[in-house]
Amino acid sequence: MAKKVQDALKDLVSLCKRRGIIFPGSEIYDGLANTWDYGPYGVELKRNIKDLWWKKFVASRSDIVGLDSSILLNPKVWEASGHVGSFSDPLVDCKVCKERARADHLLEEKLGAGAVAGKNFTEIAAMMRENAIQCPKCGSKDWTEPRSFNLMFKTEIGVVEGTGNQVYLRPETAQGIFINFKNIADNCRQKIPFGVGQIGKSFRNEITPGNFIFRTREFEQMEMEFFCKPGTEQEWYKYWKDFCMEWLSEIGIRKEKLRIREHSKEELSHYSNGTSDIEYEFPFGWGELWGVASRTNFDLTQHIEHSKVDLRYHDKIANEKYIPFVIEPALGVDRLLLVMLCDAYDIEKTENGEDRAVFHFHPTVAPVKAAILPLSKDDELMSVAENLYKQLLKRFPVEYDETQSIGKRYRRQDEIGTPYCVTIDFGTIGKDGEDKRGLVTIRERDSMKQDIVKIENVESYLMEKIYPTQP
Repeated sequence: MAKKVQDALKDLVSLCKRRGIIFPGSEIYDGLANTWDYGPYGVELKRNIKDLWWKKFVASRSDIVGLDSSILLNPKVWEASGHVGSFSDPLVDCKVCKERARADHLLEEKLGAGAVAGKNFTEIAAMMRENAIQCPKCGSKDWTEPRSFNLMFKTEIGVVEGTGNQVYLRPETAQGIFINFKNIADNCRQKIPFGVGQIGKSFRNEITPGNFIFRTREFEQMEMEFFCKPGTEQEWYKYWKDFCMEWLSEIGIRKEKLRIREHSKEELSHYSNGTSDIEYEFPFGWGELWGVASRTNFDLTQHIEHSKVDLRYHDKIANEKYIPFVIEPALGVDRLLLVMLCDAYDIEKTENGEDRAVFHFHPTVAPVKAAILPLSKDDELMSVAENLYKQLLKRFPVEYDETQSIGKRYRRQDEIGTPYCVTIDFGTIGKDGEDKRGLVTIRERDSMKQDIVKIENVESYLMEKIYPTQP
């Protein structure tokens, strides 16, 4: 299985490195397992994803506000949330090759999602033996007994090592929202139903990270907690599932590659009365992209109990106080970026029979919106092209490229997903007939169709194509 997954992603990983999208972390020092650095194009992809999510889920809505909470929180927060006592995985080691793995993942790969829901470590150990689970590396069925492995990274706050207080790097951004609920409700005049959105780093000491950036120890989340009146949560739960699916289609993810998997009763967390995973069909199989959960009032109740602070919402119109229920759509930036890479990547045959590697990114997601390409290194051509480049750069990310043949430059832009290439040729400057003066050729990435456009209209042409709903 591991070899199959590696092969499925091999070309994609190679292209991402070659084109400056994602690099292996600490590579010049032989790397650090499952850490990745986002290159010049990768960081633009991430920024576009976050900007699009923020605009859709926060900025364009009157019932959602934003927050940026601290990565380091009082340790009591994680005691209240249950992370200190129960946020752990069942770790097993192969006795033959010493491969380390999560027992729950091994069982779910063979028996299906939710197979170990609610099982304790003794029951999981019995299931490993009964189902003769093989080691994915060497094929052995001889495993150690499962043992608890807490997923939170620990550090200390203090001037001198060993004298400070132990704290944790947050494993999720959600708790920062819950502990600020009262501040937002009291001071920002938000009335239920309302939500709080946040984008930020989280950290989990995963036992078996892998599959490129699908599961990493350091990742970025886009989470939203939507607070609603008890009794209305199922209505909002359905609303947010539909809303999330619609947005994925809006940003270009193919519908046939997406599905919603509702958790069974046995699979639900004890505090949830409804949880769904929006899954994507990756090269290595179906995997979770986005979790949408109805968390009841568990989190606020826990923080009320542990902090002794009244976090109930006061409905002044109805003159009643209650603990709101919460719907949580939680999405990883890195995982969505991987989905976009997988969904957009293609190897096509051109008319002359050559292979063309291309990322079919939605224009709003593409790291570079247009490339300005002078046909040759003629001084006058390059001067016109550079002026156009500087003009367009004020509106959106563009590139200027004068190296190699025009065909090779097209291919390079295809490989980073640039939707439009603008070629300035000798006709543009009147050296190929006065009737062509001031005209440029704009090539569209997916169809490779070429339009002839006046150079003074290039900006408006691209704006209309890339952002058709914007002024």
